[in-house]
This record gives sequence, structure tokens and C-alpha cells, in this order.
Amino acid sequence: MTELKTRLIEAAEQHVAFDGWSDVTFDAAVADTGVDAAVARAIFPRGAVDLAVASHRLGDVRMTAALQAADLSDMRFRDKVGFAVKLRLQQCGDKEVVRRGTTLFALPQHAATGSGLIWGTADAIWRALGDTSEDINWYSKRATLSAVYTATVLFWLGDDSAAHENTWAFLDRRIDNVMQFEKAKAAFKGSALGKALAGPLEALGRIKAPKPMTGYPGQWRGD
Repeated sequence: MTELKTRLIEAAEQHVAFDGWSDVTFDAAVADTGVDAAVARAIFPRGAVDLAVASHRLGDVRMTAALQAADLSDMRFRDKVGFAVKLRLQQCGDKEVVRRGTTLFALPQHAATGSGLIWGTADAIWRALGDTSEDINWYSKRATLSAVYTATVLFWLGDDSAAHENTWAFLDRRIDNVMQFEKAKAAFKGSALGKALAGPLEALGRIKAPKPMTGYPGQWRGD
């Protein structure tokens, strides 16, 4: 994330609570930072929508840095996942910024972008925790964590408990649900029905995680 992007994002977030992720907020961020309007529009072609996208991704970057700096050696893996989600929410700062973003990405024309952002957060967490899966598990891990993260964010937005204790308890229960699902999935593979479906399950096992496209002319390597 470049310094210029970060400046515009942080300036915009000061106005989001009042004006949402709107053209008014975009123009105010440009005025506050003194960035040339043409340059700002080149960085964020869709204006406030792209600012909201960048704000979310900046949270992922900060979460990843905090997670890499933390000592996770004594944690169970399920606790590492919960800790990562908690760290990500702690990067959000003002709830109203998140609430306005949730409203923006609930709109039909931006729903796909919003879903992609949540998937990106789940992917960032798994990568930071050292996930090396390259088969269908790559997809299932991110899908389940995306669901956990989404539900936790919605709960957090309405939580007024001290230090968000209720949110962390809610998160813990959701992760327990995921762990129970994983245990059931493992048990199913060893069951009579699982063995009978070994062929279809093997076919699913051939699904591979996406690989980054490299070596193409004109490829953008920056943020």
C-alpha cells in the first residue's frame, strides 16, 4: 500500500461516518490531503468505491503484519485462527466506517466486490498462518472462514459489551462449529458411505488452488 493511497484512505475515513463512502467523502479526502484531483482519480477510478476497497485491504495488510509479529507458538491452531480474526477486527477502528462499507457492498452493483474482499481477508489469514493446501481444501478453508468472518463482523457491529467480550465469545462458538464440521468430514471419509463414494471424492481432490499469473508483458506488480 503506497503512502499516497494510505493518506487518501485515512483522510476519507474521517468523513465516512457523516457522508458514507460517497463522492462527497472522496472530494473531501482529496481536499484534505492536497492531492491533485486527477491523480486521486487515477489511483481510485471509481472514486469512493475504490477508496472503500483500499480501506478494507489496508486492514488486511495491517492484520497480517500484526499476526506475523505475534507469538503464536503456544496456541492451538483453532486459537490462532480466532486470534487472527480478532486482530483483523481490531484494525477496523471506527465501527461506522465498517458499517458504511457493509451498506455499500450490500448494494447489488457492488456485492461481487464485497464478497471478493471477504474472501481476500480469509485468504490473507490462512496465508499468514502458513496454509500450504493446493487442492479443494484451499477453497473450503477460505469459504468457511469467510462465513465465520462475515457473521462475526455483523455481530461486532451491534455489540456494546465491555471490550467486545460478547463478540469474542460469539467468534469462539463459530470456530467451534467449524472444527466440528472438520471432524465430521474426516469421520465421513472413513465411513462405509465415504468409502463407497471414494471415486467422486477422488475427483474432487483433483481440483487445484489457483496459481498466480506471472511473466506476462505489462503485468502490474505493485499494489
